[in-house]
Amino acid sequence: MIPRISKINTLKKDTSTGILFQKTDQLNLPFLSDKEKTYLEKTLNKETECVIRQLPMLSFFGKIDTEHEDHVQLETARKAGFKLYSALKAIGVTSVQLLNHNRPELMLAFLDGLLLSNYSFDKYKKEKETFALEEVFVLEESVTQIQISELANVVRGVFAARDLVNEPLSFLTAPQFSKEIEKLGSVAGFDVEIFSKQKIESLKMGGLLAVNKGSIDPPTFSILEWKPENAKNKKPLVLVGKGVVYDTGGLSLKPTPNSMDYMKTDMAGAAVMVTTIFAVALNKLPVHVVGLIPATDNRPDGNAYVPGDVITMFDGTTVEVRNTDAEGRLLLADALSYAKKYNPELVIDYATLTGAADIVAGPYGAVVMGNSKDNIEKLKSAGLKTYERLIEVPLWEEYAKPLKSQIADLNNLGTREAQSTIAGKFLEHFTDYEWIHIDSAGTPYLKEADHYHPAGGTGFGTRLIYQFIKEKFSF
Repeated sequence: MIPRISKINTLKKDTSTGILFQKTDQLNLPFLSDKEKTYLEKTLNKETECVIRQLPMLSFFGKIDTEHEDHVQLETARKAGFKLYSALKAIGVTSVQLLNHNRPELMLAFLDGLLLSNYSFDKYKKEKETFALEEVFVLEESVTQIQISELANVVRGVFAARDLVNEPLSFLTAPQFSKEIEKLGSVAGFDVEIFSKQKIESLKMGGLLAVNKGSIDPPTFSILEWKPENAKNKKPLVLVGKGVVYDTGGLSLKPTPNSMDYMKTDMAGAAVMVTTIFAVALNKLPVHVVGLIPATDNRPDGNAYVPGDVITMFDGTTVEVRNTDAEGRLLLADALSYAKKYNPELVIDYATLTGAADIVAGPYGAVVMGNSKDNIEKLKSAGLKTYERLIEVPLWEEYAKPLKSQIADLNNLGTREAQSTIAGKFLEHFTDYEWIHIDSAGTPYLKEADHYHPAGGTGFGTRLIYQFIKEKFSF
């Protein structure tokens, strides 16, 4: 839920307040008693946050250490937003005003953390979450209502991504995923075209069709497009997302503990790209963006594809299947080949592709690689600002050797060593344009909440790609 957010010129009386500051001498506290001021001073000598309850209100104070790097300050402000939210929830207060004694970017980060915390997914529960912020007032002259609305729309995108990742396969099949994309398109105003299985067969998208062979549900291939008349780019930015709505591993069956039981999240890359376009369209950014979302589940039915099969991809490349659990790269490869028809300025694919990426970055970031050095640097910069950070790895030629096959052009597995990079090298084969691959296997889902990241779907990546688009096209 996104609360009502308004700018104010002076602090409101009888309203809970959240304050960011650098030094205690910045604080003018006529609303605190002498005892409360003494308590605040003692607490802030030891801690960076303090909550003073003045029921039915509270005052929250968050200290920002300006000696830290900018991106650390921004994340500290977001976490302060979460701590303010938690304090408000503890006493059931749904209205708050924000004050900032720092640069304006920290106010926006403070608001960001507060809004990102205001999420719950209780669709399948009898007992619904009863608390949600309803109203936020912002006292910051340098922050505009346009910036506030933009931030709120990006958070709406993050919430949509979280919802999609949290949905079980019993609801979110590939056809239903496409319907959800259509709903988002209707809300935000971007176009959606959905290819049926018959259309996918006519296009000979062999990777997507092979993975789908074991499913009782048909695959879909969704095309999203936001093309405003004032677009700054003559050639589109294409966003490709892995849409495996559930991954058993196929006949190369996954183990269950901490593996298959979380595989409803294997469409998180698609959720990120869909909701990025959703946020771009809501905010009417002047950029032409296309989204390509191949979707299916991966199951071990009697007609499922098997290790040893040779499949022919959309671009005519033949691939020997060595492992049916290396399926995401097969979907993505067809989509990357299809992206050539748009003559794109840049293509970014986003996927929960390999466990190796989780080993490299854990839940704290994603692995990035590609052939577009300047754009990768912009992505890494966006990752610091959003604290959705990226670790870059190279695509050395040696990584292509394990992908050779004796009976086909490629195999889909390579070696266990450097698997995230080898998977990227496989995808590179299907590109002839500027391209970036993001493998974010450890970030889409948390078993336990971590500040403004809830337990369950996190929406990690939507803010990252949105921020990248802003930086790339200088909005």
